[in-house]
Amino acid sequence: MTVQLGILGADGRMGVAVIQSIAEMHGVQLGAAITAPASPELGKDAGILAGGGAMKVPLTDDLKAGLNDCDVLIDFSAPQAAIDAALILSGIGHSGRCKAMVSGTTGFTPVEDTVLESAADNIALLRAGNFSPGVTALSVLVELAAEKLNTGWDIEIVEMHHRHKVDAPSGTALLLGEAAAAGRGQTLKDVQVLSREGMTGARKMGDIGFATLRGGGVIGQHDVKLASDREMITLSHDAFDRSVFARGAVSAAIWLAEKKAGLYSMRDVLGF
Repeated sequence: MTVQLGILGADGRMGVAVIQSIAEMHGVQLGAAITAPASPELGKDAGILAGGGAMKVPLTDDLKAGLNDCDVLIDFSAPQAAIDAALILSGIGHSGRCKAMVSGTTGFTPVEDTVLESAADNIALLRAGNFSPGVTALSVLVELAAEKLNTGWDIEIVEMHHRHKVDAPSGTALLLGEAAAAGRGQTLKDVQVLSREGMTGARKMGDIGFATLRGGGVIGQHDVKLASDREMITLSHDAFDRSVFARGAVSAAIWLAEKKAGLYSMRDVLGF
C-alpha cells in the first residue's frame, strides 16, 4: 500500500527536506503541499521547489482541500497553523481522507500543547521534538541514567542550532529534559531552569538546567551532562544532515497511517 502524505509548512527547511525524502523512499507519495497564504512559493511544483523532478503537486494554502488528498499530514509549520490543522482533522464535521497527523512543530505554550493534544481523542496524533532514531535512543539512555544517578548528581542540557532557529530551548532539548525528569519521577516544568544570568545564587539540587547556543549552520547538537562532585558523564547526539529528521518523520507517518486515535511518540515507532 502506498501512503499518501501531506506536508504543512511545505516551503520551510524541514518541509523541503520531507519532500526530498518522500521522493527517495518506497511506499509513500506526496499528495498535498500546504503553506501559508503569504508564501511566495504558492503554485510552484513541490518537487521542483525541493530541487528534484516535478511531482505535479503545487503548493497551496487551502488546508481543507489538502487534507482530502492525503492519508497522513506531516506538520513542520508554526504552533497556530499546527493547532488549526489538528482541530480541523479532529472536528465532527471533518469527512476528508486524512485521519492522522505527525507534528514536529515546536515552540508551543502550555495552553497550546493542551489544545493540540486534545485532538488525539479523535485522530492518531504523533508528536516529536526530534524524529531522529538516535535522539530517541538517547532519550531512553538519559531517562535511565537520571533514574540510576539520582542523589548528588546534577543535570544540565546544552544545545546548539543554526542562526535561523526561532525557538529556544529546542524541542529536542526539552524532550531530553522531559526524559531526565521522568527518570526521577518529576515533571519537567517543576524543575527546569531555562536560563541563568546575574547573581543567581547556588544551584538548587534537583534542578534541570538548559543552555542555548545559536550560530552558523549547525543542524543540531545536544549534550546531556550528569555531574557529581567527582565525575561527569556526557550523553551526546550530533546531526550531520537534516535528512535524518525528515526520513524519520516520513517513517513515523507510514507507521501511524494504520493506527487508531491516540497520542503517540517516536518511542512507540521504534518499540522502546
